[in-house]
Amino acid sequence: MIEHLLHEQWVELIVVVIAGLLIGLEVKAHSISKNLTKEIGSVRTFAFIALIGYVFAKIHLYAYLIGYIAVVIHLALFYLQKLKNSKSGIIIFLLSTLVYSFGMIVVKFDIWFLLIVFVAVVFISNINKRLEHFYTIFDEREIEIFAKLILLSGVVLPLLPHEQIAPFIPVSYFKIWLAVVVVSLFSYVGYILKKYIFSDKGYLITGILGGIYSSTATTIVLAKKASAGNTPHLFAASIVIATALMYLRLLGITYAFNFEIANILLLPFLIFTLITAAIALFFYKKSAKDTNSTSANMQDTNPLELSTAFLFAFLFIIMAVLTHFVLNRFGDVGLNILSFIVGFTDIDPFVLSILSSKFTVTPSSAATAILIATGSNNILKAFYSYLFAKNQAGNLSAITLLLLGILTISSGFIYE
Repeated sequence: MIEHLLHEQWVELIVVVIAGLLIGLEVKAHSISKNLTKEIGSVRTFAFIALIGYVFAKIHLYAYLIGYIAVVIHLALFYLQKLKNSKSGIIIFLLSTLVYSFGMIVVKFDIWFLLIVFVAVVFISNINKRLEHFYTIFDEREIEIFAKLILLSGVVLPLLPHEQIAPFIPVSYFKIWLAVVVVSLFSYVGYILKKYIFSDKGYLITGILGGIYSSTATTIVLAKKASAGNTPHLFAASIVIATALMYLRLLGITYAFNFEIANILLLPFLIFTLITAAIALFFYKKSAKDTNSTSANMQDTNPLELSTAFLFAFLFIIMAVLTHFVLNRFGDVGLNILSFIVGFTDIDPFVLSILSSKFTVTPSSAATAILIATGSNNILKAFYSYLFAKNQAGNLSAITLLLLGILTISSGFIYE
């Protein structure tokens, strides 16, 4: 509507000048808060820089480049003066150069792109306070971990073939590595949340985030912590809630690979998630008066070690071959027995081998196998809780997880 009232170039000019003016206000507010003096010009200076950039961009590219060189020379001279006064901050000069580019952005692209750049400038300018705490806890190895995630998903994965490896290995190299990427991504998200966002939010949050990462490992760590604590209901709630998140984690992985099987598992997994969460909430409310401990201080581990990825890929192939053999020899009964046994180990390779491989098995049989493996894994965690805690927290957790394991296994036979 406004473009019908004003000429398009007037609109561009007004937007560019206002954007420069607002950046100038941002710089001025920053200078006042930091008690800085002798910065470049005033609020109007940035508005004029934006206006000059727009006018020169409309005249000719050479005029714009000459103006850019003049601005840079002026900034360089001012920066040399700052260096003589033992000041080396360069943010003002970067902002000045960026404001000068506003005109060219509008001319070459559109106003909407300038607005995006403006929002980005404001956001980055105000993020420093939020980053100050992050700097104190940041580990430079996180860049390496993130690079490994990019390597796994963006470099290695697209290069792998989609053809089945062999008649007795009913899966492709692409599916094997895709499984590695999906599990690594789930683990990485839980790892980042635990380390940087909820690092000191208590045992219950530790259980929730640990369930995203590895409910079995979380159960072991919390059970060991519980052995020396006097808040049994708090530890029981934390251990049980990890299993609730394990159900959701497996459901998310299943949806990533096979919607048909995931839809079958949706109802039982959601039911068990709600039951488990309700039990955890009951335990947590009973521990409301216990305020001795608030943080689990779990050791952060890197979930993206390449050796771990290769081991997972190897286990994935072994499970695919083993499942193929059992199905051909013993059918669904053999698969159910294998599922129960596998539950006492790491179930992710087994679950993903069922989801990703071309087995002659119905979706209901596959869902049954996943439920049985999940149930037996709960029984394993019940044993760990009892073994490592050796007190009321361990007993409460063990009984809960044992009953959940039996119910989960029983639900599997409903679909069979």
